[in-house]
Amino acid sequence: MNDTPNVKPFFRLKGEDGKTDFFKSWQWQVIICSMIGYSIFYFVRKNFSFAMPALAAEYGIGDLQLGSILTAVGVIYGISKFLNGILADRSNARWHLVIGLGACVILNLIFGWSAKLSALISGNEFGPDFVNVMVWLMAILLVLNNVFQGCGFAPCNRLMVHWVPPTELATKMSIWNTSHSIGAGIVSVLCGAIIGGMGMNLAGEPATVERIAANLGKAIDDPAVITAAKHVGAWQWCFWIPALIGAVGVFFILTTLRDTPTSVGLPELKGTKTALDNNDTTAEYKKFVKKRVFGNPVVWALAICDLFVYIVRFAVLDWGPKFLQQGETALSPQLAGWTIAIFEIAGCAGMLAAGWATDKLFKSKGQRMCLIEMFITALCLVGLWLLPKGHPVAMLVLLAVSGFFLYGPQALLGVVASNHVTKKAASSAVGLIGLMSYVSTIFTGFGVGLLSKTFGNGFWNNLFLIMAGVAVIGGLIVLPLWNMKNNGYESE
Repeated sequence: MNDTPNVKPFFRLKGEDGKTDFFKSWQWQVIICSMIGYSIFYFVRKNFSFAMPALAAEYGIGDLQLGSILTAVGVIYGISKFLNGILADRSNARWHLVIGLGACVILNLIFGWSAKLSALISGNEFGPDFVNVMVWLMAILLVLNNVFQGCGFAPCNRLMVHWVPPTELATKMSIWNTSHSIGAGIVSVLCGAIIGGMGMNLAGEPATVERIAANLGKAIDDPAVITAAKHVGAWQWCFWIPALIGAVGVFFILTTLRDTPTSVGLPELKGTKTALDNNDTTAEYKKFVKKRVFGNPVVWALAICDLFVYIVRFAVLDWGPKFLQQGETALSPQLAGWTIAIFEIAGCAGMLAAGWATDKLFKSKGQRMCLIEMFITALCLVGLWLLPKGHPVAMLVLLAVSGFFLYGPQALLGVVASNHVTKKAASSAVGLIGLMSYVSTIFTGFGVGLLSKTFGNGFWNNLFLIMAGVAVIGGLIVLPLWNMKNNGYESE
């Protein structure tokens, strides 16, 4: 694969013969630059979780309202991933990413002004009417944002299956999948620093302190109340600053990425022959996708397993910042940010280890690795449930270990599906898996908000035990796939 491309990569890698290997050079440029591009999608999506504590404190927006918004945007994101997965298999990945990220940048800039817009619409700066308008406005903006967020993963998956052979996909896709954790981890630290270091200090204004205390249901001298009063309005910068970073990301994607090897004058991957190679018409493609994806019990099993993976993941990511700051732990915004970042960092390491082990130890049978890691995750979560209060270091260690093992299945389930349905339908398959995984927000958004309102601390105290049960069920779902064939490509 030393053919000379008509578009040169930014850096050159040597082959075994000492000459420039242009395919390998382009392959790694696509992997690295799509990782950076996709991680920036997280800057303009996961920032809302860090704005939630401030929104609750400043305006009295409750857990049930916030949870309902999380459910709405999660379901919409899942639907968007599904539709964009189908679209991605037949479209240019580079422009797909640019359009999606560009729209998210604009919507995040508008979100930063949502309080001002709500005041203009309702005629009030606080109170029930203002809150109702703001909740609806936030929901609309976040739903639109997540419609375009669906333009992120699907085209990146298309890039990977066209540039990486099946025998290397678990390892390299796991490297690529660290972009999830890189983006979420960096934005956690960034937004934690913004919430804890920006905004107006109104702690000296009794009316503001009393309003925040009433919104949180705490005493006026409570640390959470004082912290919120010192940083009023900081939440807006959780949208404006990531949006500016996202604007840079749009230019970066446009400059560095191309679609398939043939788009730069290189040959397609060897060993990836499919039934569509000789007759890739629209009718044949639809028939192929119907059989390989929507009528395939293997893909459905992987999708349902991913649902359970994401229930555990989002229980930590979406509610972790609020629970850690306003629960019994009462961590500062900065420390809460680092706590979630540690979960993501450990997840990065876990993805890399899982990908390597899948290709090297399990001969690319990623479903085996998923089963093992889901059970180990469950054990870690039981450990967190049994851990006595007042042991923050032990909590962080167990949280990190659970992230290490949980993020392996998150990365591998899509790899198993992509290899099974081939590169011709890989994005459609991961789109279906993405839809099912974000159905999880019905449980982690509205469900958690409702349970919190109904059972209070009794629910939060048993959250880790509940999530352990969820992880066990997820592992059992992929058990029947233990001896499944590595990939669905035809022999050449």
